[in-house]
Amino acid sequence: MLLNLSNHPSKIWSPSQLAAAQEAYDSVVDWAFPPISPQATTQEVADLAKSYLKQIMTAYPNLTTVHLMGEMTFTATLVRLLQKKGISVISSTTERIVLEEKDGKKTAQFLFCQFRTYPFLKKTT
Repeated sequence: MLLNLSNHPSKIWSPSQLAAAQEAYDSVVDWAFPPISPQATTQEVADLAKSYLKQIMTAYPNLTTVHLMGEMTFTATLVRLLQKKGISVISSTTERIVLEEKDGKKTAQFLFCQFRTYPFLKKTT
């Protein structure tokens, strides 16, 4: 099972992204990414990430992989916390195609390419 913690529920993923997830992980369970206030302090974001870790571990004690994409400081914090628990964390990569129209409007299309594992960060001294 893949836990999808992002602002993009799997029901709106492209057929190729959903197929890749199902092939690698059998099934996908969606959790909505939390709203993060731009005024939140670093500590508040860290506390929220710790709370999500606890919720995830309680709901899925045998979880092996999380698809995590969203606000960067929360994501970075939760990636590290999940990795410390031995859980692999992945993101999805896309090719961005932008169409610029004559009136100045831009339309962006994102084409799924692959899932990529977040690297483990080592402490530097």
